[in-house]
Amino acid sequence: MANQGAKKRKEENSRHMKNLLRIIIASNVIYILVRAGIFHSTFGWKHWVGLMLTSFAYVIPYKQLASMAKPAYSENGELLDGGFDMSTGGVCGYLHDIIYVTCFVQLTSIISDKFWYIYLVIPAFASYKVFGMVKGFLPQGSEGAEEDEKTRKKREKMEKKASRGKFVKARNR
Repeated sequence: MANQGAKKRKEENSRHMKNLLRIIIASNVIYILVRAGIFHSTFGWKHWVGLMLTSFAYVIPYKQLASMAKPAYSENGELLDGGFDMSTGGVCGYLHDIIYVTCFVQLTSIISDKFWYIYLVIPAFASYKVFGMVKGFLPQGSEGAEEDEKTRKKREKMEKKASRGKFVKARNR
């Protein structure tokens, strides 16, 4: 019964990585068959570049996820760790999002080349996250700033109200 959780996670990770690989292969096959096969007259060098870009965008996150999901064994071959839990958020979730956005962009770009603009969501979201992280390290500007008349009066009123204290009425029986 030892390491049941590690064995279970190893199996879940293996199944999850196989499903991701199936999604990636299916997206590539559909894109090549439909875009290069059926719409071959409009398939130009830009589409080859797009295929290479999406293939590259699949490989990097998939390899990272595969290394995270890899189980750890002891020297005698005993399972120590089943790998990273793929259902958690954070970097693992972001890597999954990149794969899913890539799949969506690749399949919808069969319909129109305008869908390539959806790829801008990835750097925009990364910039948003980095800005939020950097913003925490910057000094806040409201400490030394002067407050206006209305805000000052409201603050003074609240301070005065807080300094009075509360009176509790007791009932007489």
